[in-house]
Amino acid sequence: MLEVAESLTDPATRKPAEKNQEPMRARMLNEFVYCPRLFYYEQVEGVFVENADTARGSAIHEKVDRGKGALLRAKKKQSTEGEEPGVESQASAEPSAGETAAAETMTPAEDAEPPMETIHSRSAMMSSTRLDVVAKMDLIEVKVKARSADDFFAVREAQSVTPVDYKAGAPRQGVDQNELWDADKMQLGLQILILRDNGYPCDEGVIYYRATKQRVRLVMTAEIEAWIIDRIAAARVVAASPTIPPPLVNSPKCVRCSLAPVCLPDETRLLVGARPLPSETSRFPANAVATSPRRLIAARDDERALYLNTQGYRVGVKSERLVIKDGDSVIDEVRMNDVTHVALFGNIQLSTQAVQELCEQEIPVAYFSMGGWFYGLTRGHGLKNVHTRIRQFAAASNPLQCLALAQKIVQAKIRNHRTMLMRLHVQPPAAAVQGMKEIAGRVPSARGLDELLGMEGAAAALYFQNFAGMIKVGEDDLDDEIPGLEMTQSAEKKRKVEAEAFTFDFTQRRRRPPTDPVNALLSLAYSLLAKDCTIASLAVGFDPYVGFYHQPRHGRPALALDLMEEFRPLIAESTVLTAINNRMIQSGHFVRAGDAVNLSPQGRKAFFQAYEQRMNALITHPVFDYKVSYRRVLELQARLLARHLTGEIPEYVPMITR
Repeated sequence: MLEVAESLTDPATRKPAEKNQEPMRARMLNEFVYCPRLFYYEQVEGVFVENADTARGSAIHEKVDRGKGALLRAKKKQSTEGEEPGVESQASAEPSAGETAAAETMTPAEDAEPPMETIHSRSAMMSSTRLDVVAKMDLIEVKVKARSADDFFAVREAQSVTPVDYKAGAPRQGVDQNELWDADKMQLGLQILILRDNGYPCDEGVIYYRATKQRVRLVMTAEIEAWIIDRIAAARVVAASPTIPPPLVNSPKCVRCSLAPVCLPDETRLLVGARPLPSETSRFPANAVATSPRRLIAARDDERALYLNTQGYRVGVKSERLVIKDGDSVIDEVRMNDVTHVALFGNIQLSTQAVQELCEQEIPVAYFSMGGWFYGLTRGHGLKNVHTRIRQFAAASNPLQCLALAQKIVQAKIRNHRTMLMRLHVQPPAAAVQGMKEIAGRVPSARGLDELLGMEGAAAALYFQNFAGMIKVGEDDLDDEIPGLEMTQSAEKKRKVEAEAFTFDFTQRRRRPPTDPVNALLSLAYSLLAKDCTIASLAVGFDPYVGFYHQPRHGRPALALDLMEEFRPLIAESTVLTAINNRMIQSGHFVRAGDAVNLSPQGRKAFFQAYEQRMNALITHPVFDYKVSYRRVLELQARLLARHLTGEIPEYVPMITR
């Protein structure tokens, strides 16, 4: 780092920048001083998350950003070319006695400098080759000589410039007066140095804090310039490193940071040095601090998933709204800001303009068959970091590391299945519960993925043998009527025909094709969960097709299937049981095609509602002890897996319900 700093300060020894290296933005260096981890996410990984503070800052800069960026040229330096060596120039020579006398006899009007006036330049973009930094300056106050009648068409030059930057907050309270925050001092100091490197006389800058409506000045000194150059060198070292800086320790900065849900500062520090306890009921690491981390992420998303399953619909875009049409008639219009992702089932057309806009706003589009088979995903490429994927590929090629991760995933799935049986079964089967406990205890001793697969299959067989005991809809329930809402004879006859055709009796898991309503619901639920796990893995920076337990196979999102294993009972199977037991799905919602049983369009719509209710349900996280939705937990687990693969936390802690 010292060598880099010296090369920046000494023009003779400074090494030229790499040919393909882009100049670093001054705003990124501001973020580096504020928080090196935040700088790494934005500069290296290209991650940015909007929140109320960033939106307010963008609104404040709207007027400034409308500026043309034009700036008067710098004042020319007096040339000394053509002078003989050893002879002082006239501008620096001492005046003679006659010249002094003539100057003393001049009137004040003749000796006075022309008056100065101030003009403003907005949104000026400038760079410095010496620092290899580029900055966009909100406002530059330029001092120029006032025009006279005889030089109206003369080219005017800037005599001095002062950059002015706008901030939404308040200045730091100093002992004697208000002071600049270090991050603001970095950004403003860079603007001063860049203006100097472009030939403009600039000795100071100003930060205008809107919260207190105060201007705080920064006078450039040699000490401040050396500090800025040192920070530039340190930032370049961090940007070139494959390892992200550690999170801040209990910092108040994290509370207002828009990237707190990505950074997870408290959660990461809680799991550093973690060793799971032998007891399956305790989920806190042995070396962790007893206090719970702050919940710095929103409990649930404000956005909602958009499901479209009516065949023949066409989706276009207009003014950042998705316009859904059936033929020439408009069915609905949905704001893109309200959509977390779009799921298309069957023959639904999406315009090229809509695809481009969805990719631009990082809104994934998931494609399914009419029966619910998950085909694939379309998503923008906003996440540019490759270090996470490099670690993922390295781990996937290491059999021992794959086995260690697979053991945790399978053990979590078996324990969650066992908890489901004990909670929801009419009479929990003691033999199955004990058998699943014994299998889960043997999982850590599995010697390979094949042996682990056999253990998972044995536990799944015990679970699905008793799955019917959690379905609480029977023949007696079909005869229940709400007083005053008795069915007509024709409706009663139709219901009996449907009941004879489709029942919720479940004997065993059948996948391809599902031959009964319960299996059809399970297959659709797993497909939806695979879609959401794929979206979560892409949001973190993973390749969803390279897994650890599920080995890579053409067209199969192996990592997404790994992530969904521990959530199969918690989300997919729980949604199916809720939809059946609460009569959200009834026998009339199914159709038969050959040996396969599928949901009708009305049935899919009802099931989508049940699934989204489950995804948005709030739970208390078993490790971090704060309330979040299941959709948040999916992303949280993907980020914890990334933390483990990059070496930030020693072990991956799966999601095991209490």
